[in-house]
Amino acid sequence: MTHPLYDVIERRRDVRAEFSDEPLDPEVLDRLLRAAHAAPSVGNSQPWDFVLVRDAATRTAFQEHVARERAVFAASLPPDRRARFERIKVEGILESALGIVVTYDPERGGPAVLGRHAIADAGLYSACLAIQNLWLAATAEDIGVGWVSFYRKEFLADLLGIPAPVEPIAWLCVGPVSHLQETPDLVRHGWRDRRPLADAVHQDRWQG
Repeated sequence: MTHPLYDVIERRRDVRAEFSDEPLDPEVLDRLLRAAHAAPSVGNSQPWDFVLVRDAATRTAFQEHVARERAVFAASLPPDRRARFERIKVEGILESALGIVVTYDPERGGPAVLGRHAIADAGLYSACLAIQNLWLAATAEDIGVGWVSFYRKEFLADLLGIPAPVEPIAWLCVGPVSHLQETPDLVRHGWRDRRPLADAVHQDRWQG
């Protein structure tokens, strides 16, 4: 019998257009944050923090910034690719119940972080594990998550008053949804298909 976790992994989607206008239950939010905070981290440094953004003016300012960055990216595309991109919604900042900004503190657990001496980015990887924990927990709770990446880190840090050297690494749109798409948006819109697993697996050495 397949473990239910595999179903959650298969159902997980990057949500943009499916957010409902329902509020997010505080107890559910607490469970999501606890799942994120339970992630493994290099040297047990726990380099993440979570900024919960509900303020309408802040969300509007961020959405306008994202729209500008979207336009910059669109302008860099050839006409046929640009036309396809214009059909893809890239964020649900205003539609979702709230934004959760995940940050990474490179100094947390320092100055000597056990396990990070040879791989400086191991702490950043740890923060990404917290995001994945939150995302899978949300899917199990039938809550949508959308990762917004069309922004400049400096803009978001200034908008939320995030002190250096802490970095914002993800704005997550989080909230109840009407449904989750059967097919990921970028596949559905013909932007890019999934690679077959066989193309990603190498035995003993890298094979072209």
